[in-house]
Amino acid sequence: MFQPVQFRPDVEARVRWVEETDPAEIVEATYRELARGTPALDLLTASTLAVVRSTELPPQHHGGPLHPVCGVHAVHHVAKRLPGETGFLPTIQHVALANNHVHSPQMGPYLMPAIEPLEGAPGEIGSYHISDAELTEGMSEHAQRATSGIEATKGAFHKSLRALAAPAAEHYYLWLLERLSPGEALDQLLPLAIARNGLDDHNFLFPVYSARALDCIGWTCADVVMRPPVRYQARRASRLIRNDYDFNAIEALLDEFRLLERDIPEHGHPGETERIGELGLAMGRSKNYLDNIEPLARALADGLSLEGAGEALSVGAAAAYISTSYGNPMDSHLHTGTNNRRYLLRMPGVSRRNRILGLLTGFTGPEVLLAERLLNWDVNLDGDVTRSLPDRDQTSLLDALVESIEGQPWLDWRKIGVALTVAPDSVKETVALARQYAEKGYDPEAYIERLGEIACRDDFTEMHALKHFQAIADEYYTTRAPYRWLHMAAAAKSAAIIHLGKEHRIYDEAKELLAA
Repeated sequence: MFQPVQFRPDVEARVRWVEETDPAEIVEATYRELARGTPALDLLTASTLAVVRSTELPPQHHGGPLHPVCGVHAVHHVAKRLPGETGFLPTIQHVALANNHVHSPQMGPYLMPAIEPLEGAPGEIGSYHISDAELTEGMSEHAQRATSGIEATKGAFHKSLRALAAPAAEHYYLWLLERLSPGEALDQLLPLAIARNGLDDHNFLFPVYSARALDCIGWTCADVVMRPPVRYQARRASRLIRNDYDFNAIEALLDEFRLLERDIPEHGHPGETERIGELGLAMGRSKNYLDNIEPLARALADGLSLEGAGEALSVGAAAAYISTSYGNPMDSHLHTGTNNRRYLLRMPGVSRRNRILGLLTGFTGPEVLLAERLLNWDVNLDGDVTRSLPDRDQTSLLDALVESIEGQPWLDWRKIGVALTVAPDSVKETVALARQYAEKGYDPEAYIERLGEIACRDDFTEMHALKHFQAIADEYYTTRAPYRWLHMAAAAKSAAIIHLGKEHRIYDEAKELLAA
C-alpha cells in the first residue's frame, strides 16, 4: 500500500513546517527560528528534505528539487562564513526557495512514495524499444554475468537507467546505498552523468552536488536525497543547444593517450606550477571551448597529475569567465562544474575512468558553451586594466568595488531573456578593481566575506549566485598563488552581473528583520 516518505518525529516536524508555512510568511518565520537558536543546519536539512519529498521533478532542469539541492553546499558554507545574523541570509534564501517550490502549481502537489530497497539482476530489465546491447553498453562483464549480490544489482541499476525505468532504478539504488561507500554509490551515476554533460550540464552537476549536499546534512538522508538524481538520469536525454559535442570522440582519447594504462600521479607538486598556468591560461584564451579537450588529455599523458589537471581546469574556467561579456546571471557552470570535478578527484570510491572523463568534459556543457560567442573581453585577462586606477588603501578599495557592483545599470532579464543578456562595459570596471585588490595583496578573507554577503541578495536564479560564489571561493583556496587573482576577478564579475537585475525581494525583507 502507498505510503509517503516520512522522517523521525523531530525532523518530520521541521520538514512539515517548511512545506506548510504560508509563502508570504516564510522569510520572517525562518528568521525567527534562527534568531531563537534553531541551528541553521537543522533548517537547511528540513528545507532540503521538503523540496525533495514534496516537489515533482519537472521535465527540464528548473523547478523541483534540482537547484535547491545543488545549492546546499554553498548555503551551508556561506552561512558559516558570514558574521553574526548576516549568516542567516543563505539559510533564509534556501528555506524560502524550497517553500516556494513546494507551493508552486508548476511542481506539485507531489509526495515522494516510500519504497523498499531491492536486490536485482541484469536479466530482470529489458525494453521493447531499446536493444539489450544498448542497455548493457559500458557495463562490466562481471555485472552482466552476475545473478545476485552487489555486481548483479549494479547491472540491474545500469540497465534500468538506460531502459528509462525510473522506479526500478530507485529500488536498486537504495539497495546499493546500503552496501557501497558514498563514493562507490556516486560512481554508479557518473557514466551517464559525464556522457550527457554535453547535452545538459545538470546531468553531471545534479548527482555530484547531491552527494555534496549529503556531506553537509548527513549521508543518513541519502535514501531520499539521491532518488531525484536517479530519476533525472532515467529519462530521455535532450540536447539543450546544437553543438559539436561528441562524447565517443572524448572516450577515444583514453585509448589514444593510454590514460587508463599510464601511472598518472594523483597528487600535484610545486614543480607543476608553471605547467598548470600555461595550460589553464591557454584553455581560458581558447575561442573554441571544445578545443580544450585534447590539450588536457595530452597534458595528462605527458605527466601532469590529476590534481594538476584539475587546477589547470580551474585556472582556465576563471580566465574564460572574465574574458566574455556574456551577462547571464546563471552563468556559473564553468566554476561549479570545475569545482565538482575536483571534488571527484578527492572522493574515495570514484573510478579513475570517471575522474579523467570528468576533467576532459569540463568545457563541454551547453550552459558553458553559450558564453563562447561573446569572448570579447580579453582586456580583463591580458590588458593593463589597473594602470589608470587611483591608489587606495584596502578599505577604500573594497568600498569602491562594492559601490561599482551596486551601481550597475538595471537590465530587465525577464524581457531580454537571461541567455541573451550582454553585460554592460561598467562590469569591466568592477573586474579591474578586483584585479587591483589582488595585485596589491590585500586581505582575501575580507574580500570574500564582503562578496559572500552580496551573493546572498539574489533570489532570481534558484541559487546560482550562491553556488557560483562558493565554487569561486573553493577554487581560490585550492589554486596556487600566481593564479588566484583570476578567481577574485571572477567573483567580482559574478556579483556585478547579479546586480544587473536587482531581484532582491527576499534579501530586502530579511535585511529589515536583521536591522530591527
